[in-house]
Amino acid sequence: MKVQGNGQGKILTPEELRLLFTDGLITPRDRALFGICLFTGCRVSEALALQTTDMKSGTITFRKSTTKGKLKTRVVDIQSGLADILAEYQPSPGPLFPGLRGVTERLTRFTADKVLRDACKRIG
Repeated sequence: MKVQGNGQGKILTPEELRLLFTDGLITPRDRALFGICLFTGCRVSEALALQTTDMKSGTITFRKSTTKGKLKTRVVDIQSGLADILAEYQPSPGPLFPGLRGVTERLTRFTADKVLRDACKRIG
């Protein structure tokens, strides 16, 4: 985590990552969101733009319109660790990470940032 928004972000150790995913991120939705980011190397905004139809046959498709630079569509294989995380999360058809209580169509970057900050505070 950056200190007051300044400096370089901390690189988490394998033990810190395990702790984050077991004790910090408390819902299957949160683990799925940040698991996709961790295992595919995508940005949070790319993960938030995913539809349930973008995950099929053991792959995740990041559409051209949602990637940085909008240059090309990427198809990424789902690794076994990510498959375990995704097995817990069963969203309804539509956005993979729908917004809260119908306020927005999908989860926002602000909400995702708050979820991660709260998870980090939870584990110290």
